[in-house]
Amino acid sequence: MMMRLPSALLLGLGLALAACGNAERFASTAPPVVDQVPISFRSIEVRDVSLPTYAASDEIHIEAEDGTLESSADVLWADAPERAVALELSQNLARLTGRRVASEPWPFEAFPEARLEVRFAELVATSRGQFRASGQYFVAVRDGRAERSGLFEQVVPFDPAGGPNAIARARGQLILDLATAIAREGLR
Repeated sequence: MMMRLPSALLLGLGLALAACGNAERFASTAPPVVDQVPISFRSIEVRDVSLPTYAASDEIHIEAEDGTLESSADVLWADAPERAVALELSQNLARLTGRRVASEPWPFEAFPEARLEVRFAELVATSRGQFRASGQYFVAVRDGRAERSGLFEQVVPFDPAGGPNAIARARGQLILDLATAIAREGLR
């Protein structure tokens, strides 16, 4: 015996399924790299990038004035955030240093001289027009040189009226600023 669904339920399901295809995706845009930063390693693997759960989500989150995080299933990052941030870091480090840098898995036969791990405690855009990041990085070294770690806090302003595109540009600038700080302080 076939069960008939009410037409209102079918209409609601159809609208819900149609809405799933309407999400907009936004790519973080990398600003041009103009600085060169000398470092003491010839090769670096960006081994792991760890993001808070909300920042690892495809949805773009905004921290409201009261500290709550707001997002919409219709406003998404174009790539998986952990993968995208790891790639942005490795590309920015390569451009800044002129050295061989790649994100995990390491694609070369020879092992890298250093491995970088970055653990974000915070990576969020605020309704006040700031993109903030804080956390810690770790540099593991194979050849007996001193291993390093450091804390970071980065803030990049953006115009909230610019919406998700402004947030994506701010994230791109923030990751470049973080790569510059890590190169100067952790890879010297």
